[in-house]
Amino acid sequence: MSQEQVEAKHFKKGSYIMIDEVPCRVVDNAKSAPGKHGHLKCKIEAIGLIDNKKRMIMKPGPAKIPAPIVDKRIGQVVSVSGDTAQIMDMSTYEMFETQIPKDLKSTVQEGKEVDYWVIASVNAIMSVR
Repeated sequence: MSQEQVEAKHFKKGSYIMIDEVPCRVVDNAKSAPGKHGHLKCKIEAIGLIDNKKRMIMKPGPAKIPAPIVDKRIGQVVSVSGDTAQIMDMSTYEMFETQIPKDLKSTVQEGKEVDYWVIASVNAIMSVR
């Protein structure tokens, strides 16, 4: 799995984080003031990139949390079968199958190009070109 370790206090809105082994986009990072001898506390709220579920974790500011490395790519839809699309990467010509997001089902069609992200070894269609 391609990911790096980042301190909790460095996550900003829009950055990516792994929560419960699921890649997520940070929605908010509320930081509480440290006490006399305490560390900064971070309450990180995020939404799953693949399942759109809201997740929340609390960690001390210097705690290391995995952040996925997002690889943005372009592919062409080869075939569509139900909720699954077969995609060919436009640079490597590699073929793979992935789930079609509910909000893109009507626009993902054979022959169209799509923007997809490789996040923690998962391929996710993000938009149709």
